[in-house]
Amino acid sequence: AEVFMARVADQAERYEDMVEFLKEVIDTKSEDLSIEERNLLSVGFKNFISSSRSAYRVISTIETNSKYKDYTEDCKVYKEKIREELEQKCMKVIEIVKTKSLPKATEKESITFYHKMIGDYYRYIAENYGPDKDPPNLDSIGVMGKVSEYYEQEKDSENPVLFESSKGALEHYEKATKAAADLKPYNSTKLGLALNCSVFYYEIKSDIPKAC
Repeated sequence: AEVFMARVADQAERYEDMVEFLKEVIDTKSEDLSIEERNLLSVGFKNFISSSRSAYRVISTIETNSKYKDYTEDCKVYKEKIREELEQKCMKVIEIVKTKSLPKATEKESITFYHKMIGDYYRYIAENYGPDKDPPNLDSIGVMGKVSEYYEQEKDSENPVLFESSKGALEHYEKATKAAADLKPYNSTKLGLALNCSVFYYEIKSDIPKAC
């Protein structure tokens, strides 16, 4: 019933309700979600935050338009409100996936899917704070423990939200990449992960070589 109602909420464009129905779907299952249910989860969460992401972009465009320079400060205040709203929504998604979905995952594709999703939603937070510092050289660092050490040394980042969200995205994209190692090269989840990692390095880290 919960899956059906999640679809109904989707059709009605009641995305907050859809997220609640999806939480019930996860809670009522002792095992991992099916591929169909995972895809529904992906669509539901994406729609849940889409209006906030779009609103932020629109307001940012208006704010930087010289035609409306007398209202720059008002736009800035409103934009900050939307940014906080988006951050709260993304953290809600991350919390659901981390605490409810990921612990039940046993298959490599499913584990990849969830870590990628967590990385994506950290990236959605980070994208509204501008580029972070240069990322660590993961090729030479190798293991995740070393990545953590890097970030311990880089806590002087000017924006703590950008720092934490960028760090979270990187860590979970790396975990997803590790889980995806044995998947077929043409696996859709693996391909999606590669694309989103590139977006992360290009847009958040401003690291064009790694993005390519």
